[in-house]
Amino acid sequence: MKKNHFWLIAMVLAGKGLSAQNAQKDSLKVHQLDEVVVSDSKFELKRENSGKTVIKITAEELKQKQGMTVAEIINTKSGMEITGSRGRDGDVLGVYVRGGRGKQVLVVIDGVRVSDPSTFSQEYDLRLLSPSNIESIEIIKGAASTLYGTNAATAVINITTKKSSQKQISGSFETSVGTNQTSDDQNYNLGSISNAVNVNGTLNKFNYAVDFSNRYKNGLSAAVTPENEEDVFSHYSTNVRLGYQITKDFEVSVYGNQTKYSTEYDATNADADNLGKSEQQRAGLFSSFNYGKGSVHVNTAFTDYETNSSDTWGESTTKGKNWVLDLYNKYVFAEQWHTILGVNYIKDEAAFSNNAEFTIVDPYANVVYISDFGLNLNLGGRLNNHSEYGNHVVYNVNPSFVFKTSEGYVKLLGSYAASYITPNLTQLFGAYGSNPDLEPEENRTIEGGLEFRANDKLLLSAIYFDRNEKNTIGYDSNFTSINLADEIDANGVEVEASWFPVEVVSINANYTFTERKGDNAIRIPKHKANLSLGYQLAEKTNFVLSYAYTGVRFDTDFMSYTDVALDPFSLVSFYASHDLIQNKLRLFLNAENLLNEDFTEIIGFTTRGRNFRLGLSLNL
Repeated sequence: MKKNHFWLIAMVLAGKGLSAQNAQKDSLKVHQLDEVVVSDSKFELKRENSGKTVIKITAEELKQKQGMTVAEIINTKSGMEITGSRGRDGDVLGVYVRGGRGKQVLVVIDGVRVSDPSTFSQEYDLRLLSPSNIESIEIIKGAASTLYGTNAATAVINITTKKSSQKQISGSFETSVGTNQTSDDQNYNLGSISNAVNVNGTLNKFNYAVDFSNRYKNGLSAAVTPENEEDVFSHYSTNVRLGYQITKDFEVSVYGNQTKYSTEYDATNADADNLGKSEQQRAGLFSSFNYGKGSVHVNTAFTDYETNSSDTWGESTTKGKNWVLDLYNKYVFAEQWHTILGVNYIKDEAAFSNNAEFTIVDPYANVVYISDFGLNLNLGGRLNNHSEYGNHVVYNVNPSFVFKTSEGYVKLLGSYAASYITPNLTQLFGAYGSNPDLEPEENRTIEGGLEFRANDKLLLSAIYFDRNEKNTIGYDSNFTSINLADEIDANGVEVEASWFPVEVVSINANYTFTERKGDNAIRIPKHKANLSLGYQLAEKTNFVLSYAYTGVRFDTDFMSYTDVALDPFSLVSFYASHDLIQNKLRLFLNAENLLNEDFTEIIGFTTRGRNFRLGLSLNL
């Protein structure tokens, strides 16, 4: 598409918003200040009764970030840094939370942990996620192994998918097209296409949901090269869920997922025909039974992973399988004591020269006390039983106190929590440098801070964290995996603010300071900030202007094997939407890196310049 044609379409879209009738204006609140949070206790609790500052990405916020990937959305939140999310879609993503690594972040989808046991870090590949079928995302930062087990050391990303409508049949469709270009090559050719369709409903006691999504990206080279040879990324995802309400108190749902993506890639500072393919197939069951003041829950799933690569070094395939069962009982005593007693089972398998596997069986307990005088207390413990290294205990102590005010509350909170990261199958049984005598990595996190809420218009929070890592798995002089004697310390501050000064204006901001000591803290910015300003021009027209600052951080230059300080950068983005039919048909424009900033995210790899995306969404 020619440059002038693209700008013409953008002007038409903006004109529709400006000419919309100035009817009664609804609030543009992306975050509900009195929201309910679940992730830190598995109970639906008011935010003021939670001992954590849980980040909740609502359905409305996801709508305002249409066209963005899940990694891009999460990257705007405090304490979160996902390198690769600003580059070519399909690049390998590095997840760094509170100065940690990807293996210390656990992803949970509809109550089931997901992780690929065939990878070296055992982390979940965020490229497999599709935002089109997500209802909400909760992020709980800090050690959470008492409730979620291994890998929940710096954060748990808890994803809830969309539920079935109460109508007999309901559906949605979303499509968008856009540019995909660097700051140096502003050709405005269309190189980005995404589509999503969903059909769902309820027939008496039976409910169903089927969705499909795909996205295609072209126009960028993975590596920075003079030729800028285009590397293609394509992604397909299908989900099916069937549920039945057996009685008023007993329901069962089964679901299946298949996700595939393929990505062309380059070695650093080299242009070659390299192709990677990844496929995930998951089937699961969810069941709950309510009785009196309690309920029994079963979440179980089987996931099969396969990754293939073909490049200048040859062809390789990795395969992994993962079984998960989480059985727990929730019970409320005297309206104040919220208790959980459960057991978690995991079996991981991977194919090396021989098949390798391990099992984990963890009983756990958690209790939340909510007093009528302001004190809240979250306590928990887990006994980790691993088939290879034996037993390990983790625990959590999380008190908070709420002072009511005439307009809201002030909450003081603190926590001391332990977590662990199980050595993965590659480290235990892989072909190179494996060591079956490895112990789990251990993390300890101390937090303290406050949260202030006033009049449903202002929410402020500030948290200090201090995290210690020991038994970190590294290598000896023979490149054999060992538990290192040296410890790593990370500390910092996270500040968040949501302000609604008038009914049609919203301001959301966050700032993170992070310092890591004990090793080379590559790709972790010491300072990071995000700011978004939302404005509801009319009942059907919204604008959001966003600013993101990423400070100095280090990255390794593999040409010289030295760590290099990367310059800070700032990105400005803009989103506009207009409902042609209220809550039915929406047009949107998404513009990223408006100032066309030229920056480096990972040495030798491409980043995106100014890009535009136009789309529409239809709800039936």
